[in-house]
Amino acid sequence: MKDKVLELLLELPKIESDLSLPEVVRDKKRYKDLTSKHKYLMQVKDAWEKVEKLSRDLADAKELKKSEQDPEVLKFYEEEMADLEPKILKLNQEVETLLVPPDPNDHKSSIIELRAGAGGDEAAIFVGDCARMYTYFAEKKGWNLEFLSSTPSDMGGFKEYQFVLSGPNVYRLMKYEAGTHRVQRVPETESQGRVHTSTITVAVLIEPDEEEDIDLDEKDLRIDTYRSSGAGGQHVNTTDSAVRITHIPTGAVAYCQQERSQIKNREKAMRLLRAKIVDEMRRKKEEEFASTRASQVGTGDRSERIRTYNFPQNRVTDHRIDLTLYSLDRMMEGDLDNMINALVTFFYQKNFETNE
Repeated sequence: MKDKVLELLLELPKIESDLSLPEVVRDKKRYKDLTSKHKYLMQVKDAWEKVEKLSRDLADAKELKKSEQDPEVLKFYEEEMADLEPKILKLNQEVETLLVPPDPNDHKSSIIELRAGAGGDEAAIFVGDCARMYTYFAEKKGWNLEFLSSTPSDMGGFKEYQFVLSGPNVYRLMKYEAGTHRVQRVPETESQGRVHTSTITVAVLIEPDEEEDIDLDEKDLRIDTYRSSGAGGQHVNTTDSAVRITHIPTGAVAYCQQERSQIKNREKAMRLLRAKIVDEMRRKKEEEFASTRASQVGTGDRSERIRTYNFPQNRVTDHRIDLTLYSLDRMMEGDLDNMINALVTFFYQKNFETNE
């Protein structure tokens, strides 16, 4: 890993020199590419310098401990070592994740769509739990979260929940969350204490930018309006403000009922519809591209899952990489780094081996 880091950092002086050239500044595309590469290399540099500093501190503590006789000082060194070792491990994992080469889509805003699958009310409740989990994760990452729409469930939670995330490495870190998530826990309404299993589906759709956005012909759209349903305030069910838009050529459907204004609901539904259509176009253009909505979502059946959340055992298992962590409570509070970093590294290595 060290050799790879040092090899990458050798590029920094040349990039910094190029960024000061007038002809580069005038070339918007090249300037954008170089600034993006510079930002990435600075992230690698900062993370590696932290690893090296803490590693030196750990080596110093180990060396000083060898010649120390005072029990209190020995205890101090042991506590310092116990504190440094997990920090170094976590930083090394971050560096490994950073060493996965950047992708043009890494920083693109992403629409996250959660839907209840098998399990009825419990599935809807878990949609709400995961929406909060991703919200906390976004806050930790400093991302911007823009709520799009939701359909509340009568018993709590949501039948579906959609929002947009934007910020550094949003798509890079979120794309492997796509798929069927299975939850095992005892519902509050279960008097016998039996564990129930339910599922939700998660889709991660890149929001089209100016370069790849599409113009939708009005004649290809079927727009239906209806009254909003579910909990949501006194205005619900009083006007036909909810909007459902169907793109007839592809069959893609998007809807929004969150706003009081039909115009605002239409704008949000169109935003989601464009993302779905562009995602489908990407899938057809690049069959190997793993983030297509169809492969992400599946049917929501219990037999399909990428991850299982077992609350009685505080256990979460990602079945694609056979990784089990006994920190489900922390994950639900947005501590997703260990899981997501492992996924990014695994799939990069898998794709690298496949392409060799």
